[in-house]
Amino acid sequence: MDITIRPAVPEEYGTLGGITAWAYLRDGLLDFGKDDAYLGVLRDVAGRAAAAEVSVAVGDGRVLGGVTFVPTGGPLADIARSGEAEIRMLAVAAEARGRGAGEALVRRCVDRARATPGCVRVVLSTQRTMRAAHRLYERIGFTRTPERDWNPLPDVDDIMLITYQLTL
Repeated sequence: MDITIRPAVPEEYGTLGGITAWAYLRDGLLDFGKDDAYLGVLRDVAGRAAAAEVSVAVGDGRVLGGVTFVPTGGPLADIARSGEAEIRMLAVAAEARGRGAGEALVRRCVDRARATPGCVRVVLSTQRTMRAAHRLYERIGFTRTPERDWNPLPDVDDIMLITYQLTL
């Protein structure tokens, strides 16, 4: 399958929001399931696109997945520091998994970071159970940064996101 990575357009926001929400639900990544407030954030591609760069993977005439790239900080950065870009909300539709869409989206973010003046590193957060994503990040050259692991919901003890970085 030929995959093209390009900026998302408004007509694709609903589709990408659905793919992202579905991926997180299907993979059991939301602590409160269908009642998780984060589902609204995952579906809000227009909000992400207003504050960062949203790219889609397109193949066979349809959206296969997407990613949010936060260049050197900004309101969507969770862990990025000065000189760092951040990757957020990487998601690929079930039928496109294992076909290179996720890797192409991550590589797009790395290329964008390299083209961003003053950017020296790309960072991201992931859940411990996302082992396929971890293998992808490591294959591209990301390394674990356990000293930056964090809990997005401090009132809930079981939630800990692990972090990776790629020095450019």
